[in-house]
Amino acid sequence: MESSADISYSRSGNDQELLNILEIQRRNVKSVLSGEEVRSQGFVTVVHDLELLKKMHGYCPHILARNGDKIVGYALAMVPELRHDIPVLASLFEMTDARLSGRNYLVMGQICIDKPFRGRGLFSGMYEFYREQLHREYECLVTEVSDENQRSLKAHLHLGFEILHTRVDKGAEWKMLVWRWRKKSN
Repeated sequence: MESSADISYSRSGNDQELLNILEIQRRNVKSVLSGEEVRSQGFVTVVHDLELLKKMHGYCPHILARNGDKIVGYALAMVPELRHDIPVLASLFEMTDARLSGRNYLVMGQICIDKPFRGRGLFSGMYEFYREQLHREYECLVTEVSDENQRSLKAHLHLGFEILHTRVDKGAEWKMLVWRWRKKSN
């Protein structure tokens, strides 16, 4: 088992890296996991394609966790300009605009760690790298987590995210979270 010292972080740079993201994503989408895995390990909801990841990357390259040359985790970056590219996120952008009016924010498009590398600090490592890379350009990071995904919700709150809003969609409760990187600029 590799230690967290064997993990490095970088920004996405080519199509092969984006394809590696899609491979990890496909293994962790809720529809392919057992009920026990969903409860204990968490899941991802949105399935992307290469074209969309490339478009997102063009605005703001994604964050990658690596074990040597192998990508073992990712954190997608989504700018407000792409709010219409993933319809399920439209309400998140609307709520963010209403609650963080005038702030320059970025949306966490999705974060996922490949199963063999969980529990090694990659979640906080990717988020810290994310903040280090982007805090000068953006005031805060926003995401939304299903109450059903307790592992992810607890991890986000532990890192410093705050609950900004709760909404119900098709019987599921979602928490809108914000991680403030700096005070609002004047």
